Amino acid sequence: MNIQVTTKNMELLECFASETRVRIIELLDHAPRSIKELAAELGISSAIVTKHIQKLERAALVGTESVSGTRGRLKVCRLLPDVVTLQLRAPAVRDASRYSFSIPVGQYNDFKVKPTCGLASETSMIGIVDDPRYFWDPEHVKAKMLWFSSGYVEYRIPNYLVGGQTASSITISLEICSEAPGYNENWPSDITFWMNGIELGTWTCPGDFGAQKGVFTPDWWYHGTQHGLLKTIAIRSDGTFLDGIKLSSLTPADLNIQPNDELRLRISCLETSTHCGGISLLGRHFGNYDQDIEVTITYGQLEEKPSELTE
Repeated sequence: MNIQVTTKNMELLECFASETRVRIIELLDHAPRSIKELAAELGISSAIVTKHIQKLERAALVGTESVSGTRGRLKVCRLLPDVVTLQLRAPAVRDASRYSFSIPVGQYNDFKVKPTCGLASETSMIGIVDDPRYFWDPEHVKAKMLWFSSGYVEYRIPNYLVGGQTASSITISLEICSEAPGYNENWPSDITFWMNGIELGTWTCPGDFGAQKGVFTPDWWYHGTQHGLLKTIAIRSDGTFLDGIKLSSLTPADLNIQPNDELRLRISCLETSTHCGGISLLGRHFGNYDQDIEVTITYGQLEEKPSELTE
């Protein structure tokens, strides 16, 4: 999760201004806890803990779930993001501008997948589970979640650059995890990201998360995976990063971005990987983050070299 330090993000920034809320985050880092358990460990009332949890929920730092206990229902709390990166400066690019858009996970333009695999909208399954042919079903564009054990899906990113404009950075945010039959929270998967046919780098996802219901996952869904991890890929002038950790030295200049040609984002799990644990992609109405694949492209004017003077 990348957060620009601005007044519009005060809801989240204020979460770290309270020692009690920071202690709650520390406790939830070890394991999910109920409101009552947090109150006992912090030595404060459940009512006060509830107010702090509500603030952390509004900032999407903590998720809650009502579960059955020995004496009625319990509200269990857990951390959502693994990493929060605070960005103090806006990207400093001469004559820079940007455009952003969302790509629904079902609007891929190419794929090659193997079972287990499938597609789901926010209301029902699309086609038959574990039959890759249904990835070309016309309804696939409505998918809000998709999964496969190996292979890839590829998306086309519009390129609106004109004239002498050149991409300065490309940022992609998505919710993703491994794909195990049912689910398995200890199921590593090597997920490789590509742009324009060039390998950006590989990240190993730790598992396929199904033990806790996703905050936005619809009630009808009961097929294992409940949520993923929110990951942000940033292709910048100093390299390619995943949540601030360097994946490779590739920059936008290395991607052969041509005027009027779209960018091709491929997300793959190769059968030759050390951990071929599949991919689950979650969009709006699924998981812990109510978003699709979010893309931002920052661009500037290509500077012309001064002409050489001749006598």
